[in-house]
Amino acid sequence: MVEEVFSIELPVGERLVIKKNRVMGREPSSKRLAIVTGIHGDEFEGQYICYEVARRIEEEKDQLKGTVDIYPALNPLGLDIADRKIPKLNMDMNRMFPGKRNGTTMERVAAAIVDDISGADMCLDVHASDIFVKEIPQVRVSEEFADQLLPYARLLNTDMVWTNASATVHESTLTHSMNMLGVPSMVVEMGVGTRIDRGYGKQVVEGIFHLMKKMEMWDGAIGEIQYPAISTDGEVEFIRSRITGVFLPAIEHNHYVRKGDNLGKIVDPLEGKILEEIRAEKSGLVFTLREYPFVREGCLLARILTGIGEE
Repeated sequence: MVEEVFSIELPVGERLVIKKNRVMGREPSSKRLAIVTGIHGDEFEGQYICYEVARRIEEEKDQLKGTVDIYPALNPLGLDIADRKIPKLNMDMNRMFPGKRNGTTMERVAAAIVDDISGADMCLDVHASDIFVKEIPQVRVSEEFADQLLPYARLLNTDMVWTNASATVHESTLTHSMNMLGVPSMVVEMGVGTRIDRGYGKQVVEGIFHLMKKMEMWDGAIGEIQYPAISTDGEVEFIRSRITGVFLPAIEHNHYVRKGDNLGKIVDPLEGKILEEIRAEKSGLVFTLREYPFVREGCLLARILTGIGEE
């Protein structure tokens, strides 16, 4: 059942509408899972996940116990033109929560979303990366809530769970706001901006049904899942460029590298010179890899999960 979460007239004569699909099974008031995506308008991985979750539930509706709320487009203006931020305002919607009921238009939108999700038993906020780097499927949780969330994060069929130090977590994100309000919430991230990787999507969707089984919301069959590597900020090595040029990777995404391995090079296309050789400073799994070739000093090239052995 499609419902309006929030609606308001815009100065340009159009209407901003936030919608959700409420899928109710047996005993709809027993448990509620909220799946949200589209906070950033250049991230489309969540669109496929929303589609697949809704499709699979509809095929076996009698197996659902409780309610699944699906919010595919929290920033519909951004999604319309693949703009990461809110168009014209140049503001990141994921820095506006929990919002204000009597604030600006977008603060009111954020407050309405928070009010609508409040009371859920779990919230998954699905993201892709931006257009610059590609991410393997992962769950991100704040260490402040890790004890509560890790048993659920392990079930989402991702390659890793990244536990972030509380000091690095933005308090104005949706997931932090919902956690503070008592709704267990996690970020799921995968892929690269403006694209859909169906393989990643199906992988995470299988995890979502495992999560629903754990929450006693799904009685249907579920497939096999993998269990993720668990990391902390201290186990992640950031590789950044030291110079401006074009990055040519020498490795594959989602592969193990050893200390000293060649990760790629930054070249000068004008003079045909190699400006910088990029080598791994520690051994581990490459879970983030630069997709956008042009780089400047300080640009992220890769992230390596250290402290794990090669499988």
